[in-house]
Amino acid sequence: MPFKRKGKKASIDISNIVKRDFSYLAPNPDSANRPLWIDPDKGYIILERFHPLADLATDFLITIAEPQSRPAFLHEYKITPHSLYAAVSVGLNGEDIINTLDKFLKTELPQTIKEFIRSCTKSYGKVKLVLKSNKYFVESSDADVLQALLKDNIIGPLRVNGSDEITTARAPALGGLVIPGTKNAAGVQQANLPQTVDKESDHIEAVLNDEENDDEEEAVHSFEIPDSAVEAVQKRCLDLSYPILEEYDFRCDSINPDLDIDLRPNTQIRPYQEKSLSKMFGNGRAKSGIIVLPCGAGKTLVGITAACTIRKGVIVLCTSSVSAVQWRNEFLKWSNINPEDITTLTSDSKEKFSGSTGVIVTTYSMVTNSRERAHDSKKMMDFLAGREWGLMLLDEVHVVPANMFRRVISSIKTHSKLGLTATLLREDDKIDHLNFLIGPKLYEANWMELSQQGHIAKVQCAEVWCSMPTVFYEQYLQVSSRMKRTLAAINPSKFQACQFLINYHEARGDKIIVFSDELYSLKLYAYKLKRYLIYGGTSQEERLRVLDHFRHNPEVNTLFLSKIGDTSLDLPEATCLIQISSQFGSRRQEAQRLGRILRAKRRNDEGFNAFFYSLVSKDTSEMHFASKRQAFLIDQGYAFKVITRLVGIEKTPDLAFRTAAEQQELLQGALVDNETAVDDEFAADDLWGGERSGGKGRKNTVRRVAGYLDQLSGVHDMACIERNTSSNKGLKREKGEKSEFFKKMDRENKRRKNK
Repeated sequence: MPFKRKGKKASIDISNIVKRDFSYLAPNPDSANRPLWIDPDKGYIILERFHPLADLATDFLITIAEPQSRPAFLHEYKITPHSLYAAVSVGLNGEDIINTLDKFLKTELPQTIKEFIRSCTKSYGKVKLVLKSNKYFVESSDADVLQALLKDNIIGPLRVNGSDEITTARAPALGGLVIPGTKNAAGVQQANLPQTVDKESDHIEAVLNDEENDDEEEAVHSFEIPDSAVEAVQKRCLDLSYPILEEYDFRCDSINPDLDIDLRPNTQIRPYQEKSLSKMFGNGRAKSGIIVLPCGAGKTLVGITAACTIRKGVIVLCTSSVSAVQWRNEFLKWSNINPEDITTLTSDSKEKFSGSTGVIVTTYSMVTNSRERAHDSKKMMDFLAGREWGLMLLDEVHVVPANMFRRVISSIKTHSKLGLTATLLREDDKIDHLNFLIGPKLYEANWMELSQQGHIAKVQCAEVWCSMPTVFYEQYLQVSSRMKRTLAAINPSKFQACQFLINYHEARGDKIIVFSDELYSLKLYAYKLKRYLIYGGTSQEERLRVLDHFRHNPEVNTLFLSKIGDTSLDLPEATCLIQISSQFGSRRQEAQRLGRILRAKRRNDEGFNAFFYSLVSKDTSEMHFASKRQAFLIDQGYAFKVITRLVGIEKTPDLAFRTAAEQQELLQGALVDNETAVDDEFAADDLWGGERSGGKGRKNTVRRVAGYLDQLSGVHDMACIERNTSSNKGLKREKGEKSEFFKKMDRENKRRKNK
């Protein structure tokens, strides 16, 4: 909607707003006592967050719907097939969902919504694939469903021994399973566990308390299938509209050796971490799925606690070798695992654990690498593929392309998979693939709620508008789109704003991260301001050394990072983030970068205790992309303050690029360097590294880059370049005289064509 600014009264054009009439939805007599509204056509649900029943309704909605927007007073959710699939996976059925919605809605539940819920849930969760005593069983609480599957001409012949019998047993209960780090693990009687672990179920049952509880024990029915038939049965069940849920009965797995691991006695997980894990272990088995928690909210500890609960072999997949080292350190910090039982598999480390089972931390690129491997790497991959793993932990799972994850599944056998992420977002439409490749979303936390409770930092977000000098803007309008990004990033006003903010926050004791996707500007800022820098070309040893200085050295308070720092870097000391260049309109990247400063701070200032600045060059494409990038964070309840002028910036000592001559020199240097430089953010252990540099199946031994001989002679910076850019382009288009060799090749090609 267009707004008029700059002194005039703001006006909103409502002519294009679509008006929809919901008067046909009859309100309930006590509608004032209910917190939910519903859109019968699109499945959107609006929650009044200020309502007394809001907490109960939130616990229910987070189970059955996808959060869309959660500002202070009104939350928006959407019911989708995937969200209903997730609801069924944690034990709800279609009628439970319909009846509970009826309790909370201000109007009648529309018939269209009822039909949609029933159609989605009638077959979801009916069939499960369970591993018990190292044997696979197809299991269901509905015997008729299993009989129908056995009559199928594909599934029927695959059952073990061809028996028509179906085994019936009592359904497993949660009793007896203690999640480490909870109050129950600290000594509360296990008999009380169902009343304390799953608070969300208690909330839902409190609303459904009108009906008598059914005390009858539920029975489950199953038949056995051989290992070789698992994939065929899964595919056939999907064709029959009975998608299989994967569960791991790890307590009955007597084949795979137990791992000696537990949380340290002084470790207690937070309530939201406990709630997320109760979704995974809700019936005493391990469900495969995804847990969504903000950066800094303890996703790593959730994964470690899951490993301590299952107590079988664990493989952890990360985005980089730096994060692999961090995961190993976190395992040693929070659990009592023997250091010899946990190893890392990276380009620099290829050691096995010492015992019969253990934990291996590696990267996605190491596992999915399709190029020819060295002997040690091939030996380790054979080791990974030749055994069964109890749990696979997938860090930053949102960045994994579907085809890459399929290669992971095909090469490594695991009984349960847990994906961890802060932003279940992708700018393409491939995020839905994770629902079936890994499992449904089991839990998603509310960012602002955790911030208010002190579990993550309170962040002030600001967008700083930086005007561009005339000489810069004239060139900006003429150059290529790639060069436009560079000029917008090195805008002298933006550089000065960055310098001012660094000086201000260093003076108040903050640790600062400065992000830039544009590599030329990243190096320019870091070298000019004499600060540490990490980018794709930084060696692994250098990265760890710089990160250690940033964490522990009081003299190192600012760190410049390229996009390799977007994910999986643990920098709890950081309290201020400045973004000078970004990846177009990526909402995921904006949220991931904010996450670098979200960890709860030791300093307990009133109000905000962390700061996020996005520096934007005015009247450039950065303005458009900035608004797109902020959409996800605004939906989480964050507000961006617009700053058009930084008070006191003129008084900054040694302020860079004050004069027109300095600005002209900066511009000329950028134009010259970008004619010859290749801005390639390359990291050998990065998730995308292999495909970027050499392509699939090619050795990455030699890289070809564009350049001039004067770069090798050392006189590149002394070159005299004519400022008439149009003439330069014309000269570049002129073809030089061909050698006799190429002339001969041309003549032969023409001769072949004429024949």
